[in-house]
Amino acid sequence: MRMLIVEDDAQLRGQLARHFQAAGWRVEEAGDGREADYLAREYPFDLALVDLGLPQRSGMELVRSWRRDGLTLPLLILTARSDWQDKVEGLEAGADDYVTKPFHLPELEARAHALVRRAAGRADDRGEFGPLQIDFRAHTVSREGELVELTHFEYETLAYLACRPGEVVSRAELIEHLYDQDYDRDSNVIEVFVGRLRRKLDPDGDLKPIETVRGAGYRFALAPQSP
Repeated sequence: MRMLIVEDDAQLRGQLARHFQAAGWRVEEAGDGREADYLAREYPFDLALVDLGLPQRSGMELVRSWRRDGLTLPLLILTARSDWQDKVEGLEAGADDYVTKPFHLPELEARAHALVRRAAGRADDRGEFGPLQIDFRAHTVSREGELVELTHFEYETLAYLACRPGEVVSRAELIEHLYDQDYDRDSNVIEVFVGRLRRKLDPDGDLKPIETVRGAGYRFALAPQSP
């Protein structure tokens, strides 16, 4: 597996590179946003670790531009900022997970592997839900025949809900499905993913595919169409 580490602290960057190389990863390093942007666009990576506080171009700007331009590799943001709003902003920009500094390397490695596993996805069938079409084998989603660009984790969130139409799925269950590890993760992560999905699937607000059930979780509101 190939990883891009984007971190301006040379000591920490080197520590991360050595750790993941010892674990069998092929690692490329970038010390600023401009170099990171070049590497991410020129070479294939299975995962990128991105610090938010970068020179040249911020990590937040990188995440936004990569997602806007169709780069779907899993993104794990690293931040020393403790304020939840910064984490929300990173997730809203398109990141798939976050780790707050200081962190333990085994936890970071476990999350990295979980992201890559989830990005590999599953192979099932196709499903039609009103104007939405989900190809569970190809991991693609279309609305009325037009492809909707989703990140891996947006797709995984939607696919899990769509496989249980009409059922209430809790935030805790979604977190367990997405991440596999029982870390103390804010449930707001799921709220951000669902918000991103609503904007992409239902930009006009007329479809309302995902309902919030107050105090309980989320419900996929579109019924599957019979073949």
